[in-house]
Amino acid sequence: MKLKEEILTLLKEKKILLAFSGGVDSSALFFLLHDSKVRCDLAIVDYGIREESFDEVVYARELANAHKVECFSTKAPLFDSDFEAKAREFRYSFFEQLISKHNYDILLTAHQLNDQLEWFLMRLTKGAGASELVGLREVTQKVNYLLVRPLLEYSKEELLEYLRAGNKSYFIDSTNSDENYERNYFRVHFSDKLVAKYKEGIKKSLQYIKSDALMLEENYEIIFKEQELVIALLKNKNYKSKAVDILLKRVGYLLSSKQRKHIDNSSGDIVIGGVWAIGMSGDLLFVSPYIKTVMSKRFKDWCRIAKIPPLIRGYIYQKQIKELVDEKQNIISVRV
Repeated sequence: MKLKEEILTLLKEKKILLAFSGGVDSSALFFLLHDSKVRCDLAIVDYGIREESFDEVVYARELANAHKVECFSTKAPLFDSDFEAKAREFRYSFFEQLISKHNYDILLTAHQLNDQLEWFLMRLTKGAGASELVGLREVTQKVNYLLVRPLLEYSKEELLEYLRAGNKSYFIDSTNSDENYERNYFRVHFSDKLVAKYKEGIKKSLQYIKSDALMLEENYEIIFKEQELVIALLKNKNYKSKAVDILLKRVGYLLSSKQRKHIDNSSGDIVIGGVWAIGMSGDLLFVSPYIKTVMSKRFKDWCRIAKIPPLIRGYIYQKQIKELVDEKQNIISVRV
């Protein structure tokens, strides 16, 4: 078993952080990277909800020490509700703090084929288009790093076989069979059984849907990016919510079907989840964090003349962004 050459080429001479748990998937990925002489540091989160979580952190540190790499760990607070979403938010916040502090180029996660199918089925039951159904991409450009998932073509069983054949250590998460977690329900009842029986067909189908999703994404083009502000040229305004969904997914925010409908039905600026501002100026789509702040009269007058959407202005002002693009895609200087 070996990682794809395209992935290994991408990882070459990069500073890499691996999202590690000590489980089958991340352990297999660490050893596969080691087999190919790819160095990576580890980051692990202790959620404190299982007895073995302490041992997993110890294992991660011992593994890192044995291979002379760094291991970063943190303890999550107790989440009283919506554990999966809050745990994910905490986890990625931790990873991104490390990426910024230590200048990592790439974050690796160990999502595999079973995970892809779980995601697909979960989104399918909630109502989703092609772009949302294939949420797990092999390579995703984030604001200041690449998110890479090298194991998407491998099943859980293949990774287990690899670890067993090499007599390599790993942990089994005791909560994986707890059906109170939605993802586990889909795993236990559907995805694992389907992958076991129809692995090759599922792999091909997911690839076809990804190709279709890429065709949809051709209906917009990112023409400007500065910090967390993105300006995209919409080639078809019927794809407004699709474009917003794809752009926000890159920063870890998933739109609900209600939010997508709100975006499509709105003719003006809107705020999503109290966090993200969405605005249109002609064929230009603006997406940025939503910030309310006091702005100078000169800046507000300039924004009005330059046709900068009102809800986007606070972010531009507070972050002191110096240049933007206009409707003709010319670079314009911001006046504050």
